[in-house]
Formats: sequence, structure tokens, C-alpha cells
Amino acid sequence: MDKLKEISSGLTHSFSVGERKNIALTGVVKIDSFDKEEFLIETSLGVMNIKGENLEVVRLDTYQGNLTIKGTINSISYIEDNKKESSVFSKLFK
Repeated sequence: MDKLKEISSGLTHSFSVGERKNIALTGVVKIDSFDKEEFLIETSLGVMNIKGENLEVVRLDTYQGNLTIKGTINSISYIEDNKKESSVFSKLFK
């Protein structure tokens, strides 16, 4: 866990959305879960939730913490750690 904190502290987080069809992120620590409708991503500044349609990874650079996703972007939000835990479990037992 200390190694994960070390990695995340050196990454600068930002994101840009192009015409709601793609999103480019920096400061990505790890992807917690994803499917065609939702991505749950741990960034250096918190957990990010991206919802949309036909979402898929275009590019992932784990060394530099960059991620590009394409599809229709419907919402982007940051969530608290305790909400992340419940959303993952709620998906499993849906």
C-alpha cells in the first residue's frame, strides 16, 4: 500500500473531454473496474467515476498514469472511498 501512495503522490491529475466522445486522463493510479457503461478509476486526487455508453479503453500507459477512453460520456464525478466500496459490492449483487 505504501508503494501505491508513493506512485500516486508523483502523478499530476487532470482530464479533458472532447465532444463527449473521448476523455483523456492523467494521474491515473489504477482502474478499479470498468465495462461499457462505467469506469471506476483511482487517480492521484481521488476516485473518479465515469458513466456513459459504449465506453472502451483506447490507450493506457501505466508508467506515466495516462488513460484515454472513447465512447459517449454522460457523467464524470469524484466519489469518497467508502462510496467506492459500496458501489463495487452493489454491482456484484445486482
